[in-house]
Amino acid sequence: MTDITQQQIGNIALLVKDYDEAIEFYTQKLQFTLVENTDLGNGKRWVQVSPPNSNGANLLLARASNDKQTQAVGNQTGGRVFLFLQTNDFWRDYQLMQKNGVLFNETPRVEEYGTVVVFEDLYGNKWDLLQLNNINKSS
Repeated sequence: MTDITQQQIGNIALLVKDYDEAIEFYTQKLQFTLVENTDLGNGKRWVQVSPPNSNGANLLLARASNDKQTQAVGNQTGGRVFLFLQTNDFWRDYQLMQKNGVLFNETPRVEEYGTVVVFEDLYGNKWDLLQLNNINKSS
């Protein structure tokens, strides 16, 4: 009998300047859920946020703790899109994010694979808001 390996990415670390301002951005502007906010002592916290009703990886908000990390805040991927926020209703989420003051780098566009727009988080990391063609729209 062969054991089947089962793995998943549990968290993706995202460097931030300040825990509280990052929590506010993700929970207020993007409507993410604060999954955990545990004080680990010495100014360090274990902070996880997740999109609503997600069953995938969480973002682990990691406060930069040295000059090298601070320089990487907002540019963890050298200016490329870093994260992809998939949705079942692109226009609902796009309009809500616009209302909440999220900065968009372009107008939405329809591609062969779906509808997409690039936006920035509070530090300038680039994200795609994306509805793939194979995800049903909500009613």
